[in-house]
Amino acid sequence: MTFLSVQSAFREGGDRLFLRSVTEKNMSNYRITAIEDVLERSPKVAVPPSSKISEYYGDLAFTVNAMREYLTEEAYEHVVSAMVDGTRIDRKIADQVASALKEWAMARGATHYTHWFQPLTGSTAEKHDSFIQPDGQGGAIERFDGSLLVQQEPDASSFPNGGIRSTFEARGYTLWDPSSPPFLIEQTLCIPTIFIAYTGQSLDNKGPLVEGADCGGQGGH
Repeated sequence: MTFLSVQSAFREGGDRLFLRSVTEKNMSNYRITAIEDVLERSPKVAVPPSSKISEYYGDLAFTVNAMREYLTEEAYEHVVSAMVDGTRIDRKIADQVASALKEWAMARGATHYTHWFQPLTGSTAEKHDSFIQPDGQGGAIERFDGSLLVQQEPDASSFPNGGIRSTFEARGYTLWDPSSPPFLIEQTLCIPTIFIAYTGQSLDNKGPLVEGADCGGQGGH
């Protein structure tokens, strides 16, 4: 190795050490700044809308009382029957429920909706979409119908799905669970769903519980 090559290697090594030193120093500064920001934050004061909890309890959930207000009598009876007896909800009723949910949620400031599910990760997951859809004429409309309420298709390959499989077999579907009331978190309408593989196999913790409740109910009858 010549003197020039040794000198060049030393210079490159020195540059790397210098850059590493600067990077570590910056990272240290970032950590200190982050800690300072946290310590300087003021706690948020939660002001209840009323001194009586009963006056606002469940206000951000699409409960039976909200269904009575926003659904037609026909749609209300079908949803209650699905909740209690596990009966099917057809497309016509699903469209009515979706329209009522959109009206209820947007009246409370919602701009998005999500299928909220519980994959086998020990946490929850969501697939967010906006109510706003382009109308093809330079404007936009709020759209949310029965097809969007009943089923969505998140990427099941991102979650535990029973082992290695082909890409087309990694599809997963979220399906609306009428037995759990939709609810609002800030500006998002959260729709409780079950999560299944394209084969129908449960990929979550909620699906087996719903199936077990249905079987128990049928056995009780």
